[in-house]
Amino acid sequence: HRTISDLPDLLRTGDLLVLNETRVLPARLQGVRTATGGKWEGLFLAAAEDGAWRIIGKTRGRLQEGESITIQPPVDRESSSSLTLQLVARGEEGEWRAHPNLPGDPASLLEQFGSMPLPPYIHRDQPQAGDRERYQTVYARTPGAVAAPTAGLHFTPELLAACAARGIGCAAVTLHVGLGTFRPVTAARLSEHVMHREWCELPEATVEAIAATRAQGGRIVAVGTTVVRTLESVAARGPLTAWGGETDLLIRPPYEFRAVDALLTNFHLPRSTLLALVYAFGGRDFLRRAYDVAIAEKYRFYSYGDAMLVE
Repeated sequence: HRTISDLPDLLRTGDLLVLNETRVLPARLQGVRTATGGKWEGLFLAAAEDGAWRIIGKTRGRLQEGESITIQPPVDRESSSSLTLQLVARGEEGEWRAHPNLPGDPASLLEQFGSMPLPPYIHRDQPQAGDRERYQTVYARTPGAVAAPTAGLHFTPELLAACAARGIGCAAVTLHVGLGTFRPVTAARLSEHVMHREWCELPEATVEAIAATRAQGGRIVAVGTTVVRTLESVAARGPLTAWGGETDLLIRPPYEFRAVDALLTNFHLPRSTLLALVYAFGGRDFLRRAYDVAIAEKYRFYSYGDAMLVE
């Protein structure tokens, strides 16, 4: 029962923190159905190679192929142009393919017309100025996520400096967190769950840092389940090498971990693949007891909640 500022004392000199440097896109979109004027709210998920956007959204009535949605810029920004998304085809689980009317890469357009996709339990109709900073890790670099790697939200530059002063190294991977991370498991058996796909990358510099840490007897400490998925996805292919691509790895008990020795993670909800991963890492009985204590002590769950270190 410590605070995150104690992390340098809980780790060991020679350990290596591995961070997910994905950057959250302002992927939340608000607009109106061009034909009816009805309100629409949605989320940008990803862009296809042909430039089409994958989006989900909610509105009254049923959307039709061919209709358009006019996106309104957030109240804290002004725009001289208008973004319109033409719905092309409906996909699985309510997703749509849509073509934007404006040129430019998605990240630039979302900076103009999107807001931060805060967790749904934060009941706020309009974004606040601080959201863009608070729902982002201090080491976020590569835009592409639609949700924050929440274990990393605990870190500050001062904490990273304190870890470095204790001889604890840092290295980075990228995994663009997708909406599927938070979708509950609905299959009768976890083995039947269809895992979502997310893009990740393990750079050569991190491969070298991990090898050097191992050679000196240090531990690989994953900051968040996204780092675990990235490292274990590569390790499942063989010895760690630089790699980038999509992963659909579902980690569930029992699982042999090849690349991670310790895990810093938030408290996760029942029937989630995140909880399954943590159970696989720490052991079912041990983690059940830990969660019992967390509930009794009123620890906070969800994205802005508390964290635990599992060794």
